[in-house]
Amino acid sequence: MAGAKSSPRRIDLGDCLVTLFSGGGLKLDGGAMFGIIPKPLWQRRAPADDENRIPLACNCLLVEWRGAGGRCAIIETGHGAKYEAKECAIYAIDPFNWLLPNLREAGIDEQAISDVVVTHLHFDHAGGLTHAVDGRTIPTFPDAHVHVQKQEFQDARANFGIMHATYREENFAPLDATNAWSLHVGEAAILDNIRLVPTPGHTRGHQSVIVSGSNRTVLFAGDVMPTAAHLGAAWNMGYDLLPLDNRESKRKLLRQAAQERWIVVLDHEPVTPVV
Repeated sequence: MAGAKSSPRRIDLGDCLVTLFSGGGLKLDGGAMFGIIPKPLWQRRAPADDENRIPLACNCLLVEWRGAGGRCAIIETGHGAKYEAKECAIYAIDPFNWLLPNLREAGIDEQAISDVVVTHLHFDHAGGLTHAVDGRTIPTFPDAHVHVQKQEFQDARANFGIMHATYREENFAPLDATNAWSLHVGEAAILDNIRLVPTPGHTRGHQSVIVSGSNRTVLFAGDVMPTAAHLGAAWNMGYDLLPLDNRESKRKLLRQAAQERWIVVLDHEPVTPVV
């Protein structure tokens, strides 16, 4: 499920259907992805290339409701396609493999998407919110409300963080004119089955997403635990703004997921994104 295209995986929750789509793939520095964890430990789980980069997926979810008038939601949008050749080389991004063409290939019309949820607004999660057409950058999902925590939105627009240029205005500004933003403060229920839960740590306004059906529940944790290797308490990213807060967010999510037998979807896991 990393960058390569494959048949979408479907998870039947009862009264709604969740489908895992690729939002592309990229490579990031393994040391930065694992923070204080020594390389001899992390490379056993995520072997690096000769530039010390590890492969990462950009996993996204399509949520469809039965008997809901065709209403559909997207969780996460991946890295998008707005990159020059230099950036594509640095991050090993294929600009032709991103969420919109992958949805279209599966017969999903972007105009049918009523709601988009992003865990946070870093480029590898929010890049697919917009795309370029005839020299203009426009919203990818023109009729959708975009749900994000107000704190995250404010930090993104102020470029508050520790990574240079991970908040990119071209991913946000085209949505301003369409009043697409739906800003939340704290936990919120949207639509019939989706709950937004603040999980600060990676950023101050990071949120995780819980999709509850009549039979099963899916947790999309975002960058609280981006890969299967990050499930351990100390396995945080060097990119995390508040590592101790991230550890606590992870602990709470995993405890509830275990108690209630949730399905967990990992947003950057390239091999086993569903656990």
